[in-house]
Amino acid sequence: MTAGVRKVPKPPGHLSKEARKWWSGVMVDYLIEPHMVSIVTAAAESWDRKEAARKVLAVEGMTVDCRDGKKTHPCVGIERDSRLAYLRAVRELCLSAEDPDENRVAGLRYPGRRY
Repeated sequence: MTAGVRKVPKPPGHLSKEARKWWSGVMVDYLIEPHMVSIVTAAAESWDRKEAARKVLAVEGMTVDCRDGKKTHPCVGIERDSRLAYLRAVRELCLSAEDPDENRVAGLRYPGRRY
């Protein structure tokens, strides 16, 4: 392997096309340590789960009928929880921090790449 060149792994096959593209972009744009790959994968999985719940809600609505009347559709909670899981994983990776505070270290950008 030559200096400055690194092998980027393929994204997990169970991710959606959009999530695989994001996953690959993160792996190329940032210096992701091997132990952090699972966090990137968890973020992509959370995004996919959020999107799946959102699509169900678009068809079925925000409430469901039950014997006591109407109640919140279960996918409302799935969408909310998955969004939070995605945002927490991205925060953990420090992918969006332009000027991190003194307690957080921003994700390392790949050297030589223009932003």
